[in-house]
Amino acid sequence: MCGVLTAQGNRPQFAPGQIIVQERAGANAAAVNAALASVGGKLFGHIPQTKHHVVKVPEGQVDKIMAALLQTGLFSVAERDGRAYAVSTPNDPSFFSQWHLTTINAATAWNTTVGSVLPIAVIDSGVDLAHPDLAGRVTAGWNFLLGNSSTEDDLGHGTATAGTLGAATNNGTGVAGVTWNNPIMPLVVVDSTGYANYSNIASAITYAADHGARIVNISIAGTSSSSTLQSAVNYAWNKGTVVFAGAGNNSSSTPMYPAACTNVVSVAATDQNNALAGFSNYGPWIDLAAPGVNILTTSFGGGYGYWSGTSFATPIAAGVGGLVLAAKPSLSASGLVTLLEQNTDYIGSSSIFGYGLVDAAKAVSAATAAAPAVPSVTIISPASGATVSGATNVIGTASDRLGIASATLYCDSLVVSSTTNASISIPWDTASVTSGSHTLTVTAIDNGGNAGSASVSVNVPAPPPVIDTTPPTVQINSPANGARLPAIGNVTIGVSAHDNIGVVQVSIYADGVQVYTGTSAPYSGHWNLNKAAPGSSHTISATAWDAAGNHASTSITVYINPPARW
Repeated sequence: MCGVLTAQGNRPQFAPGQIIVQERAGANAAAVNAALASVGGKLFGHIPQTKHHVVKVPEGQVDKIMAALLQTGLFSVAERDGRAYAVSTPNDPSFFSQWHLTTINAATAWNTTVGSVLPIAVIDSGVDLAHPDLAGRVTAGWNFLLGNSSTEDDLGHGTATAGTLGAATNNGTGVAGVTWNNPIMPLVVVDSTGYANYSNIASAITYAADHGARIVNISIAGTSSSSTLQSAVNYAWNKGTVVFAGAGNNSSSTPMYPAACTNVVSVAATDQNNALAGFSNYGPWIDLAAPGVNILTTSFGGGYGYWSGTSFATPIAAGVGGLVLAAKPSLSASGLVTLLEQNTDYIGSSSIFGYGLVDAAKAVSAATAAAPAVPSVTIISPASGATVSGATNVIGTASDRLGIASATLYCDSLVVSSTTNASISIPWDTASVTSGSHTLTVTAIDNGGNAGSASVSVNVPAPPPVIDTTPPTVQINSPANGARLPAIGNVTIGVSAHDNIGVVQVSIYADGVQVYTGTSAPYSGHWNLNKAAPGSSHTISATAWDAAGNHASTSITVYINPPARW
């Protein structure tokens, strides 16, 4: 019997006494730690890819502490750590068959591909590692509850979702998965009571993206939106990883998370009649629909059972995504999602079913069809071989039958800027590069994820030399102007000099006679007073030069006392 695990009723919306903060770009690490300590916060976890910190704080002061941390200017986000729950519903064992595989035309798709070696991450409660239909299908994962590599399931929900996605197939045992070959990467975030903190979900998403997963399955959902979840999803998306998430089982149009996050494929559940499952959420935020009622799959302890919920619609959709990527590995994240959306079966309103019911045969067929023409890109200005200096615009055009989604300018493989216009005009400033030859490339992506490029080589001249016209400043520090000096012995003349570029020489004179010259501070010379006429005024002067020949002088007047009479 499957547990009733939904994000409704009186379940807590947030992890008690736990917040997530994101440090702003350039924040000083010591200042961040000091700020957290000043409010009594204790670091509990970290998502380094997006600079989020999980912090334990007194539950009664959460709102006050979040406001205080934002006031420091060190953080761009401070939010409570939301809680999501496994979104399965009670099962119905009246159908002993995998009707869902027929509904999505899996067998036809399998004639072309049964998956690839790319792992698919299952963010859930773990996997029954000894299950005969899963034992050979699991690759290394991580337990974000224990902080170790133990991914054994102690709830059962993860075992069921993993089997729906990729149970061993064509092995004469148990059930079939949607994908036969893709290893399952279990990432444990759901505890034995069905709870999962957003911070752990976000950590698991970034972990999956960093460890080679192009597909992530999340069959859990929470009611609160979250910048932390969105940042993790964006991080994965930018690395080419697509997150599939269950819409939730509240029979409601209220968005659930992470399913309602931007760049997440949200999946609603259907029944055997291609109607919306009675428990399934719906609404304009839904992307795809997939079977989710009476799904025969693996159960904890080595057995099998029927499960229902968007928890099981999601791995079916994610598994189809895995088959599509196996057929066409070059697809970008947006290309994969667009292909899935454009190759579904229409079963009703988009406000309920999104783009429609997933169809593995249609999607794989589209992926293996002759590749559509890539975008045509032309760079009009600057011309290849041109000399470019200062601020300019790179002008060009891009065209494609599917329409242009974006065009990005690169300088020597480094991104400069992007536009969504087919008529390209992207600013570029040569001040950002060194002098010499550089390659400018414009890469356009069409709405099917196909890329086309054009490049030109330009020359950036060396900047004109800086002409230094500013003379140094020079000052005689000792003796003082007007000083009376003894008639015998030596006096030390001390001088200081400064220049915007650098002082290269200082000379000191007594009555026009040079007594010192030097090239580095300190600048000081000695004047033999025995050689000077007593009782009269004398001039001490100093001159400083810089490398450009600019110079400045200063002088003072001193007096020598007459010699003592005996």
